[in-house]
Order: sequence, then C-alpha cells, then structure tokens
Amino acid sequence: MHTYGTAAVNNRGHLEIGGVDVVEAAAKFGTPLYLYDVALIRERARGFKQTFDKLGITAQVAYASKAFASVAMMQLAEQEGLSLDVVSGGELYTAQKAGFPAERIHFHGNNKSREELEMAFDAKIGCIVADNFHELEMIGEISEERRQAMSILLRITPGIEAHTHDYILTGQEDSKFGFDLNNGQAEEALTLALKKPFVRVLGLHCHIGSQIFETTGFVLAAEKIIGKLADWHNRLSFEAEVLNLGGGFGIRYTAEDDPIAPAAYVEEIIRKVQAETKKQGLQMPEIWIEPGRSLVGDAGITVYETGSVKDVPNVRKYLAVDGGMSDNIRPALYEAKYEAVLANRVNDPVEETVSIAGKCCESGDMLIWDLPLPKAKTGDLLAMFCTGAYGYSMANNYNRIPRPPVVFVENGDMKLVIRRETFDDLVKLDLPLGLPQTN
Repeated sequence: MHTYGTAAVNNRGHLEIGGVDVVEAAAKFGTPLYLYDVALIRERARGFKQTFDKLGITAQVAYASKAFASVAMMQLAEQEGLSLDVVSGGELYTAQKAGFPAERIHFHGNNKSREELEMAFDAKIGCIVADNFHELEMIGEISEERRQAMSILLRITPGIEAHTHDYILTGQEDSKFGFDLNNGQAEEALTLALKKPFVRVLGLHCHIGSQIFETTGFVLAAEKIIGKLADWHNRLSFEAEVLNLGGGFGIRYTAEDDPIAPAAYVEEIIRKVQAETKKQGLQMPEIWIEPGRSLVGDAGITVYETGSVKDVPNVRKYLAVDGGMSDNIRPALYEAKYEAVLANRVNDPVEETVSIAGKCCESGDMLIWDLPLPKAKTGDLLAMFCTGAYGYSMANNYNRIPRPPVVFVENGDMKLVIRRETFDDLVKLDLPLGLPQTN
C-alpha cells in the first residue's frame, strides 16, 4: 500500500486515516463515505505558502474550490491563510456562508451571468478574472452604474498547453477560455479595459493544463507572457501588478504517476519570473497560483462496502460496491485510474485480481479494472485512494442514488461536514403533476 498523508495500518490490520480507524468511521457514518485527511491538506497548503515566504515573494495561493467546495473546506482554506478561486454563483455563495474574507476571493468562469457579476460586486470580492469581451463589457457597465471600483485580471491563452509530462506549443486559439495572446485579442481586451473608469486591471491570468508533473510548461508560459508585458509596457504604458499562473499541479493517483513537491513548482516559477522581469526591465509582479487537486486530491479516500461477485471464467472477476459513477464519475468520464485496498484486511495477502464495478445501471460504471486484492467477500470495506478532488464535486444523483456524506478526520477526531443525502432530499424539489386525469 502506498502511503498517503497520515494513512497507516493499525494493530487490528485496519486502514487508519488521521488517527481514525476507517472501519469504525464506516460503522458510524455508513458507506459510501468520503474521508478527508485534514493534516495532509494543511501540509500541502503550507508547502506552497512557505516557499513563497522563504523566497521573500509577495503572493497569493488561492484554493481552486471547484476541486471540492463546501463550507467546511472553505473555512479550512481560510485557517491556512489561502485565497479562494470560485467559478460560479453557487461557489461564491458557499464562500459567503463560510465567512470567507471577500477581499481574497477571485471569480473565474467563461460565462458568468450578469446576476453572478452583480453578486460579486455586492460581496466586494477582491478580483474578477475577465474571460471574454462580453463579460468585460458587463463588468464595465456594472461598475459605472454603481460607481464601484472592481479589480480584474485578464485571462489569456499563451499558446502553451501542458498535461502530465507533455507540453505543446500551439496557437491555442481553439479554447473556450480567455483572450488569445497571439491573435491580438488579449491586447484589444487590455486596451478596452484600461479605458473603463472604475475597472482596475491588476494583471494577467493563465492556466495551461492539469495534472502537470513538470515545471517546463509554467516556465515557458511565464517567459512568453512577460515578453508580451514588456511590449505592452513600452507601447501602452501598462505594467502588471499581478501575474497569475493558475494551477494544474499533479498528484499521485497510481504507481505510474510521479509528481514533484509543491515547493519545486513554486521555486521554478518564481525564479523564471524574476529572471524575465529583470531582463525586460519590469517590476517583479505579485505571483498568484491556484492549486486545487494538489491540495485535496490525495487527502480524500472513498470507502465502499463490497456486495455481489460475478466470476466470468477465463475472463475476469467483478466485485461490486455500493457506490460508483454517482460518487466518482471520473473513471467513466475519462478513464481515470485509482488504487484501492480492503480497509478491514489491509495486511491480508493478495490472492486474486478483480475489477471493481459500481452499482449504477451502466456498463461503463467501472471504478477500477484489474485490482490485486486479498480474496474479497461480501461485506468487506474497499478504500479507494485519492478521490478528494472532483469526487464529491462531480457527484450526482444518477439512478436517484443519494450522495454520500463527507467526514473530516484529524488527530483521531471525526467531523461530519456534509451529511448523507436522504431519499426525501432527492424529491424535495419535485412538484406533483397536478393535472386532471384523462381517459
């Protein structure tokens, strides 16, 4: 078993997280169940922040809440001194319910409605990341109508895409996000924004990809963006106060993954920005980053109870669990890979290879193919690792399955932070037909 955060095996042979026996947690809260290792989230947050502090760089580390948004998670982010990246009115509302400081909230998204933008103005958030010309005009209109200042970053596509170990230099014009740096749209957006009396352009934002294991893409993006900033400084007298290089820092899902430490990303980014701004004669901007998955991904574990077994001779053995694509759609959506163990029998020897099937009425509801396990039986507990990002966030009620609860564990304590949905919850928005019957 690969060690994740505080995960360990106790003297009963049970998986333990945050000093809590997973078998006991499942007995108390039922299955499926999301468990979050709070100590690991804190460690990751501090890893990013302390690197900036050590190098004397003014920065904001903003938690990308789309990875996992809840009142408790946002309160934890505030405890660790993080800023917050939201992408919808719902995430902003959750942040408000969490009491998160509005001045450290950044609002992203490629199709913010006028209502969402007005909500951001009402809340007096710290920054809107302007994504397109339509949105830029709405921000300008709202700010002038209210005579209320609003800071923005312009989201640009720098022509660099990165994923895992690969990076691609492209025009990147074919993206739903941002103003293209190469075709003149970014400069046009900057020129328009600078003319708006109540809009303050703090700088630029870019996001080059996800699950990135190397710093090359970030370094190339920084070099290209700062080159353009030097041009704009000379021609438009614009100097960026902030450079936001987004997130996408990778985590380890399986043995095939080999991510680097948060400090390594940060140090490379800082050194490149320092070198390029010095070369171009620009001031060193404040650096913002947006880790999401890398803060919560491997802090999350989903616990299932095993049910039916189907043995197809000379083909495979299916082991079904009481969850599936309703609580983790990533394997069905894009073949995401995971590791798992039997939480109640971690030390038992591996005897067979099984495929973990979800309970949804879809052939594609498979969580893990070909998982080595001890000989499993009905009623075992399967713990699937690294489900903390985009597990609960993308959970759904397909087949009218209630979403699982979320429990934070730390120092032997269990804290229920999202309760399990009930069948009553599933129908609370439903309205009866209310029409007369016809023969």
